[in-house]
Amino acid sequence: MTVTIPQQALDELNERLEGSEPQEIVRWALRDSDLERVAVAASFQAESTAILHMVSRVRPETSVLFLETGFHFSETLEFKERMTDLLGLNVVDLLGELTVQEQDREHGPRLYERDPGLCCDIHKVRPLQRALAGFDAWMTGLRWDSAPTRAEAPILDPYTTHEGHEMLKINPVVGWSRRDVWRYLREHDLPHHPLYDLGYASIGCAPCTRALFPGEDERAGRWAGVDKVECGIHLAGGSPR
Repeated sequence: MTVTIPQQALDELNERLEGSEPQEIVRWALRDSDLERVAVAASFQAESTAILHMVSRVRPETSVLFLETGFHFSETLEFKERMTDLLGLNVVDLLGELTVQEQDREHGPRLYERDPGLCCDIHKVRPLQRALAGFDAWMTGLRWDSAPTRAEAPILDPYTTHEGHEMLKINPVVGWSRRDVWRYLREHDLPHHPLYDLGYASIGCAPCTRALFPGEDERAGRWAGVDKVECGIHLAGGSPR
């Protein structure tokens, strides 16, 4: 099924949902809309932890797409298993076409240093694009205040995969601040990724993520020292953001 919503109808939906709490947006997507197949893309950072808790209360069997890159911190994989058990999640691991070892043989070692864009494309963008062909919509943890590249993302965003599959991208917590996210975790007694306690603020693959220095913005620890601010999954298909 391809989901195509006329722009006027999409504008009206965004206007209606503007100001809604993320819980209401999740409930609309999973229960009240005409969308049949909705997935959640989860990194198991604070935003996706909050969203997954909301989803588990409405439709716990929802597919949770996790990009298993082969480069994750062990803490990320352990926390993923903890949350899967805690919330009864239906996690689907998405694998790239190449394993880490195969990538080293084909492209040379430490590709993430020499060409981080290609590394992300192999292990994140392409696997997600393939998986999204099976869904009508996907939810993300984008927030306006987390990065300039995300500052204008709408709640509902038309999205087209590389293969031409039209669908909807849903950003339930886009209007929340970082403080709002952590307030939700506290209010619902939810655990958080342990690396936050060590000074990390945005957590991706281990070779391309570091803790923040005082005064740095939230995503400064991602791909530090190179001209890259996004892995690419929010730049491919859909709006140029």
